[in-house]
Amino acid sequence: MASLNVGNLGEYLREQRNAAQLSLRQLADAAGVSNPYLSQIERGLRKPSAEVLQQVAKALRISAETLYVRAGILDEREREELETRAVILADPSINERQKNVLLQIYDSFRRENGFVPETDETDKADETPGADATPATPDALKADAAKDDNPHS
Repeated sequence: MASLNVGNLGEYLREQRNAAQLSLRQLADAAGVSNPYLSQIERGLRKPSAEVLQQVAKALRISAETLYVRAGILDEREREELETRAVILADPSINERQKNVLLQIYDSFRRENGFVPETDETDKADETPGADATPATPDALKADAAKDDNPHS
C-alpha cells in the first residue's frame, strides 16, 4: 500500500502513545479500534475518520482538534478558534452572560481583522436570552461585572 498524506498524523500518534507509555494494543483497546487498524494509521497507510480520531484523542487525553489538524480535517486557524471558544465557555469564574459577551467581542475582533466567524456560533450567541444587541466595550464589561458582583442591583 502507498502511504497517504495525513500530515504526519501517524508519527505524531506514535509519539503521543509512547509518551503516554501505552502499547499499540493498549491504545487500540482504550480507543475501541482494532490493533491492526491503529497500526496502519500510525504507519500512514490509513486515514481515520473524525470519530476514530476523537476516540484515540480521548484515550490519549489530548485535544481531538490537534489530531484533526494533523489529519488535514481541520485548518489550524479553525482549531485555534475552537479552542479559544472552548476555554471561554469552560471558565467557571464568569457567568453565562459574560461568556456570551466575550464571544461577541471575540467575533467582532475577528471580523475587524478579516476573519469571518462561524455563523452558527455567532447566531447562537446573538440568540442567547439577555445578550446585549449592541457590541460590548471594555467599560461596559467592567460595569456589567460590577453589577454582577452587587447582589442589590
